[in-house]
Amino acid sequence: MSRYEDFQRDGAVCIRGAFSPEQVALVERGIERNLAEPSERAMVASRPDDPGRFFEDFCNWQRIPEFEEFIRESPAAGIAGELMGSQQVRLFHDHLLVKEPGTKQATPWHQDQPYYNVEGSQNVSMWMPVDPVDRESTVEFVAGSHRGPWLMPRTFMDQQAKWFPEGSLRDLPDIEANRDGFEILAWELEPGDAVFFHMLTLHAAGGATRRRRAFSVRFLGDDAMHAPRAWKTSPEFPGLVDELQAGAPMEHPLFPVVWP
Repeated sequence: MSRYEDFQRDGAVCIRGAFSPEQVALVERGIERNLAEPSERAMVASRPDDPGRFFEDFCNWQRIPEFEEFIRESPAAGIAGELMGSQQVRLFHDHLLVKEPGTKQATPWHQDQPYYNVEGSQNVSMWMPVDPVDRESTVEFVAGSHRGPWLMPRTFMDQQAKWFPEGSLRDLPDIEANRDGFEILAWELEPGDAVFFHMLTLHAAGGATRRRRAFSVRFLGDDAMHAPRAWKTSPEFPGLVDELQAGAPMEHPLFPVVWP
């Protein structure tokens, strides 16, 4: 089967050697610049007593030139367009995720799209490491979960429903208690490899046995529409609701066309 068919069936695919050593080095330089110069969106997503550290930052392509160059010049957007079956690809946002050695904080099972201010089925997230990633630290996916339903997004640390009203969406199943009941996909990764997954695909990740620097880029396809929320999205785009009406295509400088 083609990778398009695999993506449409499973909602997640691994593409080996998607990026050249030069492209990986470019992203690595951007990551180190980002770590040295965090944005106001930056956060530590691990507890103070965690022996490691889980650092995240969002929406830095406009101020980190290495990130913008990679997004515009690498094959990432073209691969996203192929997997989505979209004629055009827009950037939604970038996301940096760094787990230092010994980090215990896991990333719990969740879907991404319920946290976002977008509707539409043509979307894809690219997740690429610049360090080797072992099985214990890699991202896991529930095959086929991108077909829905939408599940309740909760805060990662205390499991509070701060987005959709409590009870309005079905809760996530207890995947960890019944792993044999799900088809779970996961890949060890080397620099240059990447996983591409749908924003509704259930996914999770463990802590980090060694340093795990990863860069993620979220892309939108032809059917993506603005869906203003009554709550703070993650990430938030302040003022966008005044510039882009509900149901409108994501035609805005924050979301440039990056392919073709």
